[in-house]
Amino acid sequence: MKRTTLLIILALGGIVHGKVDLVTLPTRDTVQLTIYNSADLTLVRESRALTVKEGANKLQFSWANTLIDPTSLEMLPKADADKIDISDLTYPPRVQNLGLWNVASGISGKVPVEITYLTSGLSWRAFYMGTLTEDEKTMRLQGYVRVTNNSGEDYENAQTRLIVGQVHILDEIAELARRQYPYGRPGEPTPVPKTPEAQPAVEVQKELRVQTLLARMPEKPKEIKKEGLSEYFLYTIEGTETIPTGWSKRLLSFDVNEVPVVNLYKFEQERYGNAVVRFLSFKNDKDHKLGDTPIPGGLLKVYRGVGNEGNLSYTGQSSFKYIPVDEDVELNLGAVADVVVEPKLMDFKTDNYRFDPRREIAGWDEIRTFTIEVRNTRDIPVKVEIKRNFNTPAWDMKTAAEFEKEDLDTVKFTLQLEPRSKQEFGYVLTTYHGARQEDWTKSQNR
Repeated sequence: MKRTTLLIILALGGIVHGKVDLVTLPTRDTVQLTIYNSADLTLVRESRALTVKEGANKLQFSWANTLIDPTSLEMLPKADADKIDISDLTYPPRVQNLGLWNVASGISGKVPVEITYLTSGLSWRAFYMGTLTEDEKTMRLQGYVRVTNNSGEDYENAQTRLIVGQVHILDEIAELARRQYPYGRPGEPTPVPKTPEAQPAVEVQKELRVQTLLARMPEKPKEIKKEGLSEYFLYTIEGTETIPTGWSKRLLSFDVNEVPVVNLYKFEQERYGNAVVRFLSFKNDKDHKLGDTPIPGGLLKVYRGVGNEGNLSYTGQSSFKYIPVDEDVELNLGAVADVVVEPKLMDFKTDNYRFDPRREIAGWDEIRTFTIEVRNTRDIPVKVEIKRNFNTPAWDMKTAAEFEKEDLDTVKFTLQLEPRSKQEFGYVLTTYHGARQEDWTKSQNR
């Protein structure tokens, strides 16, 4: 271990008296990290077997060179609680980064204890890998989290738990850790916050209770557990990992095969220019072999399996936000070149002029004739959605192709193309302007 936060100091002037035994603290038996993603906040839960003697004992705790919040330290006996009294934790004056626990014991020997505290510098982010089958109807979805440790403390064989949800605290943990004296300088009054909505002691203690409750929830070893608790969501990552300070570790979150997906190619000049953009969608529900828990937001990189040798070809990537259970997600994988949509203006004219009393043009029709060619150069069928936007809500269209009216000035054509094929369709669009728009509106209301 690079450095330890729990030190035994053999001499501390004026503190260790003749008949009081200094307790030797052993190494950790277990350690659990509960890391938030919405705040620089981690709850650390350690278990150790403490050797005590009957009578008064003193235990010294140092957090030098770490980002531990000393005001959050707590120690509880896990056995013989009626015979062990952890009376207080004091911070000796003129000694930095050191706390002194006073422990009164009615027994001698080893006592299991649990030590909890808050620290800063640990963070996590989610990212994903999707592997499409060759027909692109299903996808293997693998979720990972990358845990980064810049707390100043090494954590060996740590069980990692991740919290999704907002946490509100008034003090930054890193700032608390760097204070020379955890509660201000000796003799100085504790500052009172000026903001009326804040009560630091109450709020911090509330957060500590929430996190302690989360940390003490029962779990089974070697299993990924995902549990909801109030406005938070808790992910427990399988197994344990050693995460030294200054390191990042990639941990597997989940691995699901044959997730049904829908591939859709979209063309909309006003939004995407002349490019066709590929979208991949699925739903976080049981029908898609998901739906047990929300999925944290992150970056998904998508590949396609090629051949029988496990080769992959890169398809695209997209970031997404938190996906609740039973929620659809549509991922923009970017522009493609193997599906092409080419609209062409074949004819344009104006007609049906209206004049005001001064013989000036007060209304007219614009008539445009389009052809749209769609080509699929891929070796699998594709679905293409083409949206056409008009510059007025007053319009009529003549076409042999099927379409949906999206809103007042948008229509959508949906085509299914076989592998290495093309389709072509056309339409005649009439738009009404000025007084002719008024004529059109009256005709729609009849």
